[in-house]
Amino acid sequence: MFRFDRLLLLLALALFAAGLGRDKLDHWITATDLPPLLTPLSTEVRDRNGTLLRVYTVENGRWRLGATPDAVDQGYIDLLIAYEDKRFYTHSGVDPRAILRATAQALWNGEIVSGASTLTMQVARLLEDSGTGQLSGKLRQARVALALERRLTKAQILQLYLERAPFGGNIEGVRAASYAWFGKDPRRLTPAEAALLVALPQSPESRRPDRHHFQAAEARARVLARAERDGLLTPSAVQAALTEPVPHARRAFPSLAPHMADRAISDDPARLRHDLTLDAPLQAALERLATHSLRDLPADVSIAMMIADHHTGDILASVGSATYGIGDARSGFVDMTQAMRSPGSTLKPFIYAMGFDRGLAHPQTLIHDRPVAFGTYAPQNFDGAFRGELTVADALRQSLNIPVVLLLDEIGPAHLLDTLRRAGVPTELPGDQPGLAVGLGGLGVTLEGLTIAYAMLANGGQTRPLNWRQDASNHTQANVLNRAAAWHVADILAGLAPPPGAPKRRLAYKTGTSYGHRDAWAVGFDGRHVAAVWIGRPDGTPVPGAFGGDLAAPVLFEAFQRLKPKADALPPPPPEALLLPTARLPQPLRRFAGRDAVFQPSEDAPKLIFPPAGARLPIQDGRLTVKLRDGKPPFTWLANGTPQKTGTRRREAELTGLARGYSKLSVIDAMGRSSSVTVWID
Repeated sequence: MFRFDRLLLLLALALFAAGLGRDKLDHWITATDLPPLLTPLSTEVRDRNGTLLRVYTVENGRWRLGATPDAVDQGYIDLLIAYEDKRFYTHSGVDPRAILRATAQALWNGEIVSGASTLTMQVARLLEDSGTGQLSGKLRQARVALALERRLTKAQILQLYLERAPFGGNIEGVRAASYAWFGKDPRRLTPAEAALLVALPQSPESRRPDRHHFQAAEARARVLARAERDGLLTPSAVQAALTEPVPHARRAFPSLAPHMADRAISDDPARLRHDLTLDAPLQAALERLATHSLRDLPADVSIAMMIADHHTGDILASVGSATYGIGDARSGFVDMTQAMRSPGSTLKPFIYAMGFDRGLAHPQTLIHDRPVAFGTYAPQNFDGAFRGELTVADALRQSLNIPVVLLLDEIGPAHLLDTLRRAGVPTELPGDQPGLAVGLGGLGVTLEGLTIAYAMLANGGQTRPLNWRQDASNHTQANVLNRAAAWHVADILAGLAPPPGAPKRRLAYKTGTSYGHRDAWAVGFDGRHVAAVWIGRPDGTPVPGAFGGDLAAPVLFEAFQRLKPKADALPPPPPEALLLPTARLPQPLRRFAGRDAVFQPSEDAPKLIFPPAGARLPIQDGRLTVKLRDGKPPFTWLANGTPQKTGTRRREAELTGLARGYSKLSVIDAMGRSSSVTVWID
């Protein structure tokens, strides 16, 4: 039915366009109060190659991505201009010829046959979210359009359309639409895809492909037919486009690296585009690996992984959890690459490297694995057994506790923390003073921190901060360990047996299991890349039976396989590296004894083993049995400096005449070596 109000609308616009009352019209345009032109856009997170990793919605949950004309397929731009506004580049916001044509068609046909709205007028409507049918609304759009043309370039106006046009549901802008309906950026569109994106904004809800598939196909066909009529597409191209299926459903927006993306937003909330060092294909591969690796583990066990280039410091992939969201069993909202956890045995390589660096030991130095005590601290090996004398290299490969604690006692736990600090590794220490337990995991580090530390080893003892932003400042490298010490440790770790089925000497790696099986670790590197894997419960409760070698190491090797099919070779030994067997080492390096060995008793010197020093002993008749280990008989036993027994060959004696209070008990062997303890007699 003929709409008289529509005719009046077209006539009014025609009068304006014809230039009647030009002075008043000019003032009317100049005085226009424009709506805000700054379009709120979705924040985008991209990888090192510009691939979209993740995108965030704007207000009211709408997807609206920035889109400049040069970032959109030119074929789409050509179709849009031809179909919506042929004289877009020549009119001043309102197209008089289009208005006159539409008016004539309406009078001739008794109904509105074609519209006269320009792209600039559509932008005006989108900016103010105004209607299209009322005379006042249309006049307002014309006024805003004329004002926009005076203040903006054609490219800027087109960009506003490309960012604001509705495409169904909460999809706004051509880039968001291209991702939603085709799963790709609109830099390269087929004619069929371009035609559908031209057709959708005219009636975005009634043409939504996921709800009104037939109407969407018809609208696309009309755009293609117009393109053929206007000579933009050949008949064969149109026929091919018509055979291309119209999508039946929306596609999910990219959602890779959610934890790192959130970190970028938190670091700089005002930035709309975050360009990270991540590699999207590798990130996707590691996220799939993370999910796959947990398939046989309890539902509340999580995983975290990281891969970096230790030459450049660029983080190439970062998985904070196998899931992402609040409320899931794995606490996927927690970025476990940043969580402080006990590193288990993964710090042992750094203690040995420090020992090599300080000239305290060499990989072929012999060291004892035997019962020891440091005051009240008596470290034990994981299996409770002792191996006796073995090389430092074997002690590290077997991840024995006692040899590394002996070495750390000589170096000092505070120096280990200082080495980690200089490497750029944040730590969390229980209590005020570091004890020897820090060498076995008695402190907190993050997965990213361990990646930094092992990158330093891989880089010949030099460290640089890890980068996750492409525009991060390039920090210079700092020497932490000498390159010979770093190489020796890498060579030892490369000799570790790999997981079943994995190639030998592909990686220099170390596993770790924290106390109570709370954390399972594997960290390793080749000649170019470094990676770290953590598996455990985010709340810190134990995972019974979880070992780094069983759980994390296979994932580490698989991560490198996803990274590249063949490992980069580890570097050759530096010229200063001492490559000698034990027998040919300098005498001080053949057996580990510590810097103060000359002042210490020999290993076979006598040792009073009962009573222990500081014991409080209730005895009767002043008699006390004492026991001895090692030493060469005969022995002389003393109490408070007074000899009680001489010339005895037994390693046990009964001392008498002990009074209440402190007593010093001593023994001297045939070589003049002695051992003493002080006890309290009740």
